[in-house]
Amino acid sequence: MGKRTIVPFGPQHPVLPEPIHLDLVLEDEVVIEAIPSIGFIHRGLEKLVDKKDFQEYVYVAERICGICSFMHGMGYSMAVEQSMGIKLPERAEFLRTLWAEIARMQSHTLWLGLLADAIGFESLFMHCWRLREYILDIFDMTTGGRIIFSVCKVGGVRKDIDGEKMKKLLEIIDKIEEGLKEIARVFLTDKSVSHRLTGVGTLSYDNAFSLGAVGPMARSSGIMTDARKTGYAAYSHINFNIHTDLAGDCMARVKVRINEIFEAIKIVRQCAEIMPEGPIDVKVTGNPSGEAFARLEQPRGEVLYYVKGNGTKFLDRFRIRTPTFANLPSLLEMLKGVELADVPVLIVTIDPCISCTER
Repeated sequence: MGKRTIVPFGPQHPVLPEPIHLDLVLEDEVVIEAIPSIGFIHRGLEKLVDKKDFQEYVYVAERICGICSFMHGMGYSMAVEQSMGIKLPERAEFLRTLWAEIARMQSHTLWLGLLADAIGFESLFMHCWRLREYILDIFDMTTGGRIIFSVCKVGGVRKDIDGEKMKKLLEIIDKIEEGLKEIARVFLTDKSVSHRLTGVGTLSYDNAFSLGAVGPMARSSGIMTDARKTGYAAYSHINFNIHTDLAGDCMARVKVRINEIFEAIKIVRQCAEIMPEGPIDVKVTGNPSGEAFARLEQPRGEVLYYVKGNGTKFLDRFRIRTPTFANLPSLLEMLKGVELADVPVLIVTIDPCISCTER
């Protein structure tokens, strides 16, 4: 047995966009165990249901995380709507679905750039984030925001997309698809990328299943799971595939996320093609009462929203189970047996969103 040491990783590290701390138990240069410590940016957002009424709280939910802000507002609204028995107009459901898939494209493209940066491929990082700017332009054009959008509300959405904007949106989507093909070719064929990612951080099907992995983490280990297949919002009207990989390593997670961006582009085009006419919201009367759950497929995986109403405009309780939190046990398992130099890349491949985890 070699010499054992404990090396702290984080909360500040060049590869980490948000703070997470791991105590790495090393035997020589190999990780034997990883002990997580979270809570550095806990903001008490769930407690704010005492201060903000159920309509105002949509704005707070969006600010749980900037990367997945739209789906946080959407998930919270869905849970409250379920507790109040509100049925949305079809056009509102399609608009939510369209924006959710554009948000998935934005998140995955951002992640590809962060991964390129983690392996030292700076030009690839710049190309990924240059492509992401086009996606943010779509949000800017259709919602007025680039990070926080504030278009979701309990009862529907606040803004519509007219025919002219929809045509422009699809033109930008075409440009994004062309740029993505170029970036995907580099990720999937460049030898320096393959050398850093192939065979590294393997998570087996059995471990992914028993540890409760979700999202691309689970799908890259061969688990066919996707909350969108439950048919929430407009997904019951959309044809789309679930992309999986059997390798379970870092490269598999790249392949799954790249395929999901292309799939999101197909879903956006379907939404634009078959979107029905009609109103985009309904009038909301009364207050939430009772308990309700909502399930969504965020870019990082399945997220659960729980609300408990008491008949007043202030909720008794609001809780979230985020995908990063669900994937932390899988991360700790993957870290065992890897070289210290691979730790930053491995952490990035779970696409950690610490803001979501530490509401």
